[in-house]
Amino acid sequence: MRLAAAVEYNGVGLSGWQRQRHAPSVQGLLESALSAVANQAVEVTASGRTDAGVHAVAQVVHFDVDVDRPLHGWRMGANSQLPDTVCVHWVGEVDPNFHARYDTLDRCYRYVILNRETRPALLAGRVTWVRHVLDAECMHTAAQALIGEHDFSAFRAAGCQAKHARRALLSIDVRRNGDFVMVEVVGNAFLHNMIRIIVGCLVDVGRGEQAVDYPGRLLAGRDRTLGSVTALPDGLYFVGPRYAAETGVPSWRDSQQGFHGL
Repeated sequence: MRLAAAVEYNGVGLSGWQRQRHAPSVQGLLESALSAVANQAVEVTASGRTDAGVHAVAQVVHFDVDVDRPLHGWRMGANSQLPDTVCVHWVGEVDPNFHARYDTLDRCYRYVILNRETRPALLAGRVTWVRHVLDAECMHTAAQALIGEHDFSAFRAAGCQAKHARRALLSIDVRRNGDFVMVEVVGNAFLHNMIRIIVGCLVDVGRGEQAVDYPGRLLAGRDRTLGSVTALPDGLYFVGPRYAAETGVPSWRDSQQGFHGL
């Protein structure tokens, strides 16, 4: 039987999604919890990886089991084994051919910037603090140059292992909500650190240090060394993937309840 699940996590203090030998990871914690419920080893496959310090609203995974447990038993049993910073939202049976990663139509990420003079306390580690006033409208205008399928070589980390840099961005939205500036990006797939590099570029535009055409110029130049610094992981949230309706797996657009407006 193949099951799918949605997992929410706070990435502070974790080494990221992928299982690590000598550091706590979301995958490691989740597999340990599910294995305890199944009373046998369980391995999970995720819709996408997240780096150390990055959070998720609804990371979707699939896993195969040959033991009979009620669906609510998987969810409640796993949550009883997980730390407070990791929670399984739902577990459901899916087609045996469903694949959490390869069946994804698109993925949504949201980057949250706290834009005020004083640093965060309650939200420390969960937002990125920028004290200089940002022009969110200018950032939004600048970001539109990145929409479409392009070679994003200027927006990939030096150690990125992807075979090529062509990716398709479906939308980029920058908006302000009080002291918060949010950058929401939807695309088919992303390069290593791609969103954090994009945000770093847009912050420079928002500060007035770069012109509105800056992202477009970087994109055309395909040279990472000419770009802005990579934004911190603190403010980055993997909102979730989207699948075809026939899979029965909820879309990321249906998984934002409980996101507390960020």
